[in-house]
Amino acid sequence: MRIAVVNDSPFAREALRWVLQLRPEHSIAWTACNGAEAVEICQRDTPDLILMDLMMPVMDGVEATKRIMAKCPCAIVIVTVSVNNHVDKVFRAMSAGAVDAVDTPALGSAANSKQGTGPLLAKIDTMSRLIGEPKKIHHPKPPEMHHTSDAPLVVIGSSAGGPAALAAVLGKLPLDFPAPIVIVQHVDEDFAPFLASWLAEQCSIPVLAAKNGDRPTPGQALIAVKNDHLVFTDCQKLGYSATPGDGFYRPSVDVFFDSVVDCWDGDAIGVILTGMGRDGARGLKRMREAGCHTIAQDEASSAVYGMPKAAAQINAAVEILPLHEIAGVLQRRCRRRTNSS
Repeated sequence: MRIAVVNDSPFAREALRWVLQLRPEHSIAWTACNGAEAVEICQRDTPDLILMDLMMPVMDGVEATKRIMAKCPCAIVIVTVSVNNHVDKVFRAMSAGAVDAVDTPALGSAANSKQGTGPLLAKIDTMSRLIGEPKKIHHPKPPEMHHTSDAPLVVIGSSAGGPAALAAVLGKLPLDFPAPIVIVQHVDEDFAPFLASWLAEQCSIPVLAAKNGDRPTPGQALIAVKNDHLVFTDCQKLGYSATPGDGFYRPSVDVFFDSVVDCWDGDAIGVILTGMGRDGARGLKRMREAGCHTIAQDEASSAVYGMPKAAAQINAAVEILPLHEIAGVLQRRCRRRTNSS
């Protein structure tokens, strides 16, 4: 990949340059000292990946991400000192289309330490696979779902641009929303709990970190908060699984949607929101084939039209909707099931 580095600190730029030398298959496309410079250069020379700082003079990383995704979109990973101390800005950048975030590596630390090069290299490796072609996975014909008269389970998958999209959907649901909700957002476990808290502030319904043994509850949203996969361990309980271990989406929307089809003892509605790559498309297809209602966000309202596009391409979505309409459809379908019971 051709990788650009955007950071106002000469020391940080040199640190990132040093880290990238550990992956000779990648090259540095260019460097920029602030967001405004990055936007200008990116329009002339769009790289495969940008390592974007948050706190910079002239234009910060949030605004630069917004402008780049609007004018010359590409993969962006936020690399900044102490991600956890800038949670609000991280989620604003991810809402604008950044794919992930990681702390700036501290040179001289062990490569696999919290402050070392390991976490950043892992993000770069993931982006390399994400930008490339995903391998095809064969699945046997899905079993039939066991539908009940209760409100269906709502399951949502999202990635780049997801925090804002999730806030837009969940924020329109009333406190007495009759269905349980489970969310898989591509986010590192170090600040996934902050995402749950941030979403809870935007919504009437509670948004909680999903724990092993949790049961989805009507009027409550549970969100995956580990790098392992969130799955149903039986027909009602959630848990985390390290397998499959060969995928590069962790947690994976496909893996979770598969477990909904295979385990959940009831009706379900699947939703794919904005995101880079194809994760969730195949799982959404399985849900549709099993008789579930499925929804994909449309291109015009997506920050990154990757995951919903992949779902549309394989006819996985019963409906393709603009973001502002999704909450209304969920309310109508869930209340219809509840009122008919």
